[in-house]
Amino acid sequence: MSAGTQVHANLTEEQVREISGNLDEPEWLVETRLEALEALSDLGMPDVIRTPGRDWTNLHELDFESLVDPLNAAENKDQVGPDEVDVLPWDEALDEHEDLVREHFGSIVDPQENYLTALSTALFSTGTVVYVPEGVDAEDVTIRTEQNSRSLFNYTLVVTEESSSVTILERQSTGESPEAGSASNSASGDEPRAGDEPYYSGIVEIAAGENSYVQYGSLQNLSEDAYNFTVKRGVTDTYATIDWIEGNFGTQLTKTEVSTELTGDSSESQIVGAFYGHEDQHFDLDVKVWHRAEHTTADLVTRGVTDDVARSVYEGVQDVGRDAWDTSSYQRENTLMLSDESEADASPKLIINNHDTEASHSATVGQIDDEDLFYMTSRGVSPQDARNMLVEGFFVPVLEEVDVDELREDLEELVAARLRHRE
Repeated sequence: MSAGTQVHANLTEEQVREISGNLDEPEWLVETRLEALEALSDLGMPDVIRTPGRDWTNLHELDFESLVDPLNAAENKDQVGPDEVDVLPWDEALDEHEDLVREHFGSIVDPQENYLTALSTALFSTGTVVYVPEGVDAEDVTIRTEQNSRSLFNYTLVVTEESSSVTILERQSTGESPEAGSASNSASGDEPRAGDEPYYSGIVEIAAGENSYVQYGSLQNLSEDAYNFTVKRGVTDTYATIDWIEGNFGTQLTKTEVSTELTGDSSESQIVGAFYGHEDQHFDLDVKVWHRAEHTTADLVTRGVTDDVARSVYEGVQDVGRDAWDTSSYQRENTLMLSDESEADASPKLIINNHDTEASHSATVGQIDDEDLFYMTSRGVSPQDARNMLVEGFFVPVLEEVDVDELREDLEELVAARLRHRE
């Protein structure tokens, strides 16, 4: 029996209707949820990254039956923003902006794209809508989600009108709960108990209107016992920009996609990523940009570290369509391995269907340079301090791209904390 069949057998229409009823949702949304539920038995797991001779991530072996508890979702959530922007919980957004939500919900990430997007659509019990009116410039929109239950399904929608801008920081963490294990289990070496492995699922859709700008930062620091599946995808109108910042430090397994569809002429996107895996963490990181209009620009920059027996696999895709004249698209991915037992691979890809394109891609996987280490130790720096300084310096090209001071400082502190942990 497949993992999908197991969890599908435990889900009912009554459960989905109860979740929807608690949020006082309109009938069209109830039907969308039920259609996603019905589709589960026919949908496959999302594609995982494959390199020659190896599938790095096996989602089929996960016991979703024990991970998913649809009616007992619990969280602490903060949603904060300036007065001129609507930063609304899901139920309030439906009251105030139902037409807007109906227009955009599921228009960027197909609810039935794969098994896990359909599962999230059927079961999400918490969400946020950020609406930025025309001409408004907004900063300091913050969304904090602390998971306090075995499973949590979250949805975020961002809509910006013409000539507006917004900077958003969204965080995911795990609270203390009898049903959701804490990172202390992993840190102490104890085996996780049944029910101590939380499952977090998040879908983010961004619709950037003409000449608007969105910077969306996400910091995932869930329990190291948790499983995490997220899809973050945006679509740009003419002259619009979507910049993503993605930090991954928590979970035992993360499967994530961050992508932008450049559908408007002269639109742009930057995707910046940072991750640090240690112990037996596993990161499957998928970054994509689709150039579908003229004069579009994209820049993909990711840096990460693996230590102990951690594993990471990265795939970056730059897809240039036939009508994407005068395209500029660049990609750089670098992974630093701090132990001989850790593993990492990277697969950058260029798909070019228009000759009027300037594009490049590169990826490196390696260890700390012995000459750099020798240079520093020969000048009186201890080997441990030298190694830590080189790791911190490795992340600098990514951190320099982060305009949000709070996020940059948090990333620096999380890297420093991991380095302290290994001493």
